[in-house]
Amino acid sequence: MSNRRNTIYILAILSFVVGLLTGRAFYFNLGYMFCALMLFSMLWAWASVRWLVITRRTRSRRAQVGRLFEEQFIIHNPAILPKLWLEVRDESNLPGHVASHIVPALGVRSKYSWQVKTRCATRGEFKLGPMTISSGDPFGLFHAMRRIDATTRVIVYPQIVEIQQFELPIGNISGGEAQRRRSHYVTTNAAGVRDYVPGDSFNRIHWRSTARRDKLIVKEFEIDPLVDIWLFADFSALSLVEAANIKRVGGTGPIMPVSNEIPQSTEEYVAVVSASLAKYFITLDRALGFAAYTPNREIHQPERGNRQLTRILESLAVARSLSDYTLGQMLTLETPYFTRGTTLLIVTASLEPSWVIEAQILTRRGIRPMCILIDASTFGGIKPSDEIRGILQMANIPTVVIRYGDDIATALAQRSL
Repeated sequence: MSNRRNTIYILAILSFVVGLLTGRAFYFNLGYMFCALMLFSMLWAWASVRWLVITRRTRSRRAQVGRLFEEQFIIHNPAILPKLWLEVRDESNLPGHVASHIVPALGVRSKYSWQVKTRCATRGEFKLGPMTISSGDPFGLFHAMRRIDATTRVIVYPQIVEIQQFELPIGNISGGEAQRRRSHYVTTNAAGVRDYVPGDSFNRIHWRSTARRDKLIVKEFEIDPLVDIWLFADFSALSLVEAANIKRVGGTGPIMPVSNEIPQSTEEYVAVVSASLAKYFITLDRALGFAAYTPNREIHQPERGNRQLTRILESLAVARSLSDYTLGQMLTLETPYFTRGTTLLIVTASLEPSWVIEAQILTRRGIRPMCILIDASTFGGIKPSDEIRGILQMANIPTVVIRYGDDIATALAQRSL
């Protein structure tokens, strides 16, 4: 393109020089024509990237590893000049997301659209945009660019494995596992409503339901409450073990998988197991709390419902094993948040026995810990996990061991050691 432009410059200069030497008007007119051509081409290229409306639509700003992320781009030319061609270059950092596109000739007041579908392979928070639009003139003399700095964010949740069964340890107070037994007496645990039958006490009548249904409705009560479950995900730097061939975005960012399998990293297994357990308990309508240092401190008080699941998945999406705190220190710091009777699920790859001592202290406070141990020796770790498993067994802490390549749903369904 610059060579063509230089050729026009040379021809224009030669035309004026010859015109001055010969005095003939033809050469002056020829020089003026070359100058007009340059001006026309420059203005055309400038206008080609102006007066454009670009719309970027996403179905959702949330995605999940293994699922498709879809975007639609619509470019509209409201100007009175056509666009001969447009190159749209997208600078998103979502791995595998190629949204750059060449737009063919765009007529006056016409639109052009295209779709991009990307299978998400890496969890994390990623940027969509900015974009750069470039075009040129009909003679290929000038190239104009325009940058659109607008950006949005998309968060990719970790992969979730469907868990069919998971056996919790029985808590130290009534309600470690709900017995779901109805009570003939009024308790603090309302379980639902039913039609009134003769003999029901008037203080059991639920007046709002009665008014809505136009018949007597009474409340039912349960003997056992459902105790809170806390999910504690260990993302300490000391617990991280991963294969030597693991590659990360930017060196310390999300892991770039090389296949459809979960990467050989304890960090990814902690994230996937934690996300799967969170989905399992929320589906069962259990009150679930979450704690982790990702490396920022993330605490979500026990709640039910999909909003709580969304909070947990968002925390797990950006979690990295960069925390300087050890698992034992984390448990010490978060102990005040665990109430008596709580079931504490610790998902970790830590082989340090010091954190087991903290877990035993929690047991004396009426908290029931359980360990989901990611066997670091199967991820390339040097130290075997036999010692920590023996210590956990001596401390009477139920343990489920997950090794690299295991079917996570099957492993979690096994009876704890």
